[in-house]
Amino acid sequence: MGGADTLYMRNALVLAQRAEREGEVPVGALVVSAGEIVGEGWNRPIGANDPTAHAEIIALREAGRRLGNYRFADATLYVTLEPCAMCTGALINARVMRVVFGAWDAKAGACGSVLDLPREPRFTHRLDAFGGVLAEECSLLLKNFFTTRRRA
Repeated sequence: MGGADTLYMRNALVLAQRAEREGEVPVGALVVSAGEIVGEGWNRPIGANDPTAHAEIIALREAGRRLGNYRFADATLYVTLEPCAMCTGALINARVMRVVFGAWDAKAGACGSVLDLPREPRFTHRLDAFGGVLAEECSLLLKNFFTTRRRA
């Protein structure tokens, strides 16, 4: 992990802020392939009335449309919060090479916190997972969002 990971995570944070402005849990994600952002997403389950409209899923869908494929063997997905089981499963099925995330999710994280699906030996694809990139910024955005919601 290096400077590019930090740069892309900053872009994901901008997307997370967009989710927050829309009243959604502030999570943003983007798919990078060959040094190009090919998919972007932010949480939209409330606005879309769709429980699968997580930032990662939206970013994967856009990447699929742009690349004309459903598999992304050379891609990295950047997301501000550790992916849940649904999103990690989608990353594995899409054959994403790496996932880089910011904040750890002690309640629903599936990349090492609660579950460790990327390293599950029974899956045919291994997903490299790296957490903690801009973790403080990502965590603070979520913490402030939920603090504000509790006061409302």
